[in-house]
Amino acid sequence: MSLPPRNSNNRPPKRQRFPPPVPEEEEEEEDEEYSAESLSDDEDEEDYSDESADDEDDEEEGGIQIAIDLGGAVREAQSRGGSPDASSSQLSVKLKSSELLDCPTCLDPLMGPIYQCTNGHLTCSSCLGKVRNQCPFCRMPIGEIRCRAMERLIESSLVPCCNAIYGCRETSPYGNQSRHEKACAYVPCFCPLPDCNYTGAYKNLQAHTRASHSWDVENLTPFVFDTPQMFNMNLAKKMTAVFQEKKEGDLIVVQAFKGTQGGVLVTVSSIVPSISGLRDLSCSIAKLNGYTTLKLGLMVKKIQNVREQEEPKDAFMFIPDYMLSDDQCKMQICVGRKYKYAHI
Repeated sequence: MSLPPRNSNNRPPKRQRFPPPVPEEEEEEEDEEYSAESLSDDEDEEDYSDESADDEDDEEEGGIQIAIDLGGAVREAQSRGGSPDASSSQLSVKLKSSELLDCPTCLDPLMGPIYQCTNGHLTCSSCLGKVRNQCPFCRMPIGEIRCRAMERLIESSLVPCCNAIYGCRETSPYGNQSRHEKACAYVPCFCPLPDCNYTGAYKNLQAHTRASHSWDVENLTPFVFDTPQMFNMNLAKKMTAVFQEKKEGDLIVVQAFKGTQGGVLVTVSSIVPSISGLRDLSCSIAKLNGYTTLKLGLMVKKIQNVREQEEPKDAFMFIPDYMLSDDQCKMQICVGRKYKYAHI
């Protein structure tokens, strides 16, 4: 018995297949991840756009820039005969305040060993006796737990010189800055000419004087080493005369002070940092009268700023009243290197 052919039009419709249902928790997690990623992207964009503003805020707050030396990575790379990248050997970190690296008890730079209490408050070893091994913040015992992380941070921190804005590129271990700063050649020097507020390193000051005051023949007089230079000082108007060496740019300042016991005291100074390594100068200074000459040889003092100061105690020439018939003071100066004119 043969069956009749099957009519395809009478086939039942195929069931539609749907993907397996996703648990609601997973959907929520995906939504949260998506939203978190979008938010993080937005935050990254905002951080990127506001990066310069943050830097400006940090600069306004007087932050300090320190370089943390990752010594372990450097030594490991050197032991293997390789040279570590600059990014792997040093990390630049900016702190809003250097107080973070200071002892909260004595306010001096933290130096090892550094101790902490159970609540994490720090103190330096020199303060343990002062606080009697009791945390000054929470009154918990302190002196048995070392804060190794802070010790390593302090040991590897390099701080730029305070004269970096004037051109110094030296860095020093944190807490030892004063050793370099006492010998830094970029100590700020101030322009000795009237109505000028320029401040900079002494070499930059010499260039500034040439560029901005060479026309001021009333207040600035050029001179040459080992060549006598005549000049007049009107003691009723000004008590300062400024000279600049033509070739090397040295700035020499002659100041006059009226003595408390009469007469006039005259000093000769050079605008340079008071540090070793910079050349010394000497000079002969003379007060000229019609038939009388008062002459003295002395070393040129090093100063950074010309200011109204008290009567000098040493290194000056005293002009008695009988040589001061009026306010006009005719003088002569000769400046040379080292001790050439110190004992004339």
